[in-house]
Amino acid sequence: MLEIRHLETLTAIREGGSLQEAAERLHLTQSALSHQLRDLETRLGTPLLNRRTRPARLTTAGLRVLALADEVLPRIRATERELQRLAAGRTGRLHLAIDCHSCFQWLMPALDAFRAQWPDVALDLSAAFSFAPLPALVRGDLDLVITSDPQPLDAVEYLPLFKYELVLAVSESNPLAGNKFIMPDQLADQTLITYPVDKQRLDVFTAFLDPADVEPAAIRKAELTPIIAQLVASNRGVAALPNWALTEYMNQGWLRLCRLGPQGVWRTLYATVRSEDTDASYIGEFLTLTRDVCFKTLNGIKSAK
Repeated sequence: MLEIRHLETLTAIREGGSLQEAAERLHLTQSALSHQLRDLETRLGTPLLNRRTRPARLTTAGLRVLALADEVLPRIRATERELQRLAAGRTGRLHLAIDCHSCFQWLMPALDAFRAQWPDVALDLSAAFSFAPLPALVRGDLDLVITSDPQPLDAVEYLPLFKYELVLAVSESNPLAGNKFIMPDQLADQTLITYPVDKQRLDVFTAFLDPADVEPAAIRKAELTPIIAQLVASNRGVAALPNWALTEYMNQGWLRLCRLGPQGVWRTLYATVRSEDTDASYIGEFLTLTRDVCFKTLNGIKSAK
């Protein structure tokens, strides 16, 4: 009675945290997902989801089916990958560049998983902080660029990885700490701590400050996220960073977070490839592994599909 799609459904509910998010990941309507779940519960004769809680939680029976999914689905996917390698060949080149300092946090585990599955693909990684990566991709110097700043270029495809919220980190003693959200003019008297890249490549300027024609009182630059977090915690400035990049510092009670505007600033992170490479099996596998790692390890991200 249990089918692979049922196992995938319960896995999506766990990883998405809600029926709506799970439906988006499975490319279903929430109504269709609910119908599928109720049909399975009828077949099994037991509820799998406690709908009285908010958010709904898996029952003991649901958790048992989920344990089966954790055992079976990886084996199915591993077999599918083996078949893909047999069909498409094992060799290739994947030279990557990242246009996001915080991306190292999740990219390295994804690369390790990829190496294990595609050992004969030549893999290389560079940080695209000192050069323009997208023209290098078009030239063929790179094979994939991870960026949140897509440019209108011919012959490239932007494949969404996930959505994330850009939030403002402030110290507990900063006057902004009591605000649920802040407006651009509230940064006019603040020191903004950023990564050492041009303003045109920083979302806090392009998506928040520049449209309001606001400049911070000063800009301070730091290379690493832990250093930025320490500077913010000591009230040396504020910083706009992806929500998932700040999780470990929030758990330590160092910082407070404010949304950028009432609705927040949401950005999409893309894997960018040349159009002719979108069907390459090893690139598709890299994207699958990367999404899997991100949704298992990062807090506060959403499906971009």
